[in-house]
Formats: sequence, structure tokens, C-alpha cells
Amino acid sequence: MTTKTPTPMRTKRWTLRLDLFEEGDATKVHAVLDTGDTTLESRTTAHRNPHDPPVPEIGDEYAAARALIDLGHRLLRAGRVDAAANEAVRNG
Repeated sequence: MTTKTPTPMRTKRWTLRLDLFEEGDATKVHAVLDTGDTTLESRTTAHRNPHDPPVPEIGDEYAAARALIDLGHRLLRAGRVDAAANEAVRNG
């Protein structure tokens, strides 16, 4: 009977920063994800419909959501690139 040694637990902290800027009817976001190994950035904008009343929180939510979605896409692309590179090394 063989005993498998458990893999030690690994903990990492990723830091996400969202800076929001109000410019008239536009809300701009600069998002930065720092994984410790790499940094991903996104810049997005949300524009208020001129027929809607000004509610800054809504612009914040839309612009931040767009930045997070964009960062998610960038993170998936980075993972695909890293996986392909790992596969190439493994297959030599």
C-alpha cells in the first residue's frame, strides 16, 4: 500500500484596485489587478443616457462592471497563453 503525500496548501493574495473618475455624464474606471506575478490593467467608460436623471452610483456600477469583465477576459487570455507555453515545454 502506498501513501500519497498531501500537497501543501498554498495561499496567494491578489490585489484589485478600481479608480473611478466622474467627467460630466461619463464615468471612467482604471482597474488594476496585481497577481504578484503579473499586472493586468483595464480602462473603461460608462455614459449616462441623456434622458435619464443623473445618478452617479449607476455610472460607477456600469463602468466598474465593464472593467471587471474586461479584466476577466484578459485573465482568461493570459491563462490560455501560459497553458500553451507550459504544454510546449512539457512536449519539448
